[in-house]
Amino acid sequence: MEITRTISWMKETVRQARAENHVVGLVPTMGALHDGHLSLIRRAKSDCSQVYASIFLNPAQFGPNEDLSKYPRTFEKDVERLTAAGVDVLFAPGAKDIYPAGFRTYVNVEGLSEKLEGKSRPGHFRGVATVVLKLFEIVQPHFAFFGRKDAQQVRILQQMTNDLNLNVEIAVCPIVREPDGLALSSRNTYLNVEERQAATVLHRALGEAQRAVSTGTRDALQLQTIIREILSKQPLARVDYVEIVDAETFEPLARIGARPAYVLLAVYIGRTRLIDNLLIEAAIGEHAPVGSL
Repeated sequence: MEITRTISWMKETVRQARAENHVVGLVPTMGALHDGHLSLIRRAKSDCSQVYASIFLNPAQFGPNEDLSKYPRTFEKDVERLTAAGVDVLFAPGAKDIYPAGFRTYVNVEGLSEKLEGKSRPGHFRGVATVVLKLFEIVQPHFAFFGRKDAQQVRILQQMTNDLNLNVEIAVCPIVREPDGLALSSRNTYLNVEERQAATVLHRALGEAQRAVSTGTRDALQLQTIIREILSKQPLARVDYVEIVDAETFEPLARIGARPAYVLLAVYIGRTRLIDNLLIEAAIGEHAPVGSL
C-alpha cells in the first residue's frame, strides 16, 4: 500500500489511475479503524478496480467542548489493517495541508445541517461537508463509501454532491454491529466495562421499535414512547434525542407512511455520546413498512 501525505502527489496518483481507466473508490476515515470501516473497504473492492482510503482527523467538525484531543489515534495499527484489507493508496494529510494559513471557505448544506446532530453539535456538519468536498476534489473518486450509522451525515453529503454537480457517487453501506447489537464506532473505546454493557440499550430500544412497526404501529409518538421507556430503565443512559424523521428531508413525522423514514437516537452512556438508527422502508410489492437495523 502506498502512503501519500501531500495533496500534489495524491492528485498525480489519481490522475495516473484514471488515465489507466481504473474505477477509483474512496473510503474517508478519521482513523481508529474498526470492522465497520473494513466493511466499507470490502464493498469498495467489490465495486472498484482501485481503492483509496484517507485518514484525517478533521478539527473543523469538532466543537470547543468535544473530544478532539482524546479521539483515538492508532495510525500504525490502521496502516496494518488497511494493508491487510488490500487498499491501494492511503491519503494521510496533515491539518496544515487541508486548512492552510488564511483558509476561509466552508460548505454549509442549509435545511439539513441545523437539526438533530447539527443542533446538538453546532458547526459539525459544516466541518464534515467542507473536508469531504476537499477530499473529493483531491482524490477525484468515482465512488465514495459511507456507513448508514451516520445517516444524517450521509444525507447531507448526498445533497452536497447533487447540488454542486460533483462527479462522484455516494454509496451507503449497512451498519456493522457487535454480536450484542452495539453499532461499531471509534468512540466505543471510551466506554468502560459497565458502560459498554449499558450501551446495548440503544440496540434493544431500536429493536422494540422495529417489532412495533412490524406489528402495525405507525404513530411516531407511540414509537418514541416505546424507545424512551426502554432507555429510561438504563441508569447510565441520558437521552439527547429520539426522533422519527423523513429519510430525505429529515423533517419530523407524526406517522410512518409510504415514504422511507428513520428512527434516530443520540444517547449519552456516561460521558460518551453514541448514535444509532433504524431505517423504515416499504417492503417491495407491499404496503407494510419494514425496518432495517
